[in-house]
Amino acid sequence: MAKFFGTNGIRGIFEEDFTLEFVHDMTLAIATYFKEGPILIGYDGRDSSPVIAKIVSAALNSAGLDCNNAGLVPTPCLEYAVKTLGYSGGIMITASHNPPQYNGIKPAARDGVEISRQDELVIEDIYIEKKWIDNPSKWGITGVETRANQTYIDGIISHIDSKNIKSKKFKVVLDLGNGVQSVSAPILCKNLGCDVVLINETIDGKFPGRGSEPTPQNLSALSDSVIKNNADLGIAFDGDGDRSIFCDNSGSILTGDKSALLLTKHILKQNPGSIVVTCLNSGSSIEVVANKFDSKVLRTKVGSVEVSRKMVPTNALIGFEENGGFMYGKHNQVRDGCMTLALMLDFLAASQRKLTEEISELPLSFTTKDKITCSGEDARILIDKLKEEYPNSDTTDGIKIHLDLKNWVMIRPSGTEPIIRIYAEAESEAKLDSLMSEFTEKAKSVISR
Repeated sequence: MAKFFGTNGIRGIFEEDFTLEFVHDMTLAIATYFKEGPILIGYDGRDSSPVIAKIVSAALNSAGLDCNNAGLVPTPCLEYAVKTLGYSGGIMITASHNPPQYNGIKPAARDGVEISRQDELVIEDIYIEKKWIDNPSKWGITGVETRANQTYIDGIISHIDSKNIKSKKFKVVLDLGNGVQSVSAPILCKNLGCDVVLINETIDGKFPGRGSEPTPQNLSALSDSVIKNNADLGIAFDGDGDRSIFCDNSGSILTGDKSALLLTKHILKQNPGSIVVTCLNSGSSIEVVANKFDSKVLRTKVGSVEVSRKMVPTNALIGFEENGGFMYGKHNQVRDGCMTLALMLDFLAASQRKLTEEISELPLSFTTKDKITCSGEDARILIDKLKEEYPNSDTTDGIKIHLDLKNWVMIRPSGTEPIIRIYAEAESEAKLDSLMSEFTEKAKSVISR
């Protein structure tokens, strides 16, 4: 079991369990894993990110590895630049959707995809044993990388029908969440001829606008703006710009599952017989859509690393998580909020219908999720008790309880925060509410003991 890497990189509260000394030593371990440079560094807008970037570059240089700093960039921008600009690896400094006091580091391999779970353990062993590079034959040097963002935007545009999108003159509301997609998404939209309305566009590591994680509860400003501006769609990004939550033209916020179904339908129509990878906590409608196009769905544990690293050997065309993380294999096998926006615009341009009309034709799906503050020990006790009560459940990742063919609940400890997450899918809204109420109470009764 990993001691430092969670579901998505290493995260902690800055100056508490995520200190500059820890960052320095962990970077030495990452440098030893990479063996050679150059390494590309990027960071999000958190207040602690610039100083962490300096420690990361200094540690890489002291291990003999050259590196370049791309500055403020979205995570998928850094990952794409690693792959296309010839880097040996990348380090993104971000805590993604976590609150402002957190920060983290996320290594990307030479192929532009997050490193595997096995490689995370290799890095942890190097760190714990302090077996990092010592006395290199030469010191590394740090430079600046100025090409990353334009390379990223050009790469996205190469995968869509930009001429058709431009002809539609879409109006798009971007809720940038004070995050780093502010440096990419508005440029992409303008290059595609869109009329753009911006919300929370100023990069601010305290995320004062609506917090760093886009949720249905904090996207009322996006919904109101879409309606007020008569926009074709709205989109909200998380802090590091790899996830995206959509708002349709009527102002309704879509779940990550629902937007993934739309995009999967669009992509598989042009590429039947493909592979789709998603997590255990995604809704079951994806199998219905994939089957219509003679395509196969593969399921993984929760986490973008799990999906990404399953996509690579299977040559999967699509990957997604229910939280709004969508991956397009032809671009890069990672979550990418900006690529996802481009695909949605491409879909709408080809459809010639409103987003609400397209949504109405999707298979009926009722899904939801919630979270409860919970220690790691309490989470283990809860899951053990549920295993006893439901012995035939799937325990691949936490516990997934199939009550029948159409109704299930999944509970797992978060790999990024001291919480448990509860997911459910049901045959109706009423049944969904009943399931969530029942299992939330079960969880709280155990945790409060």
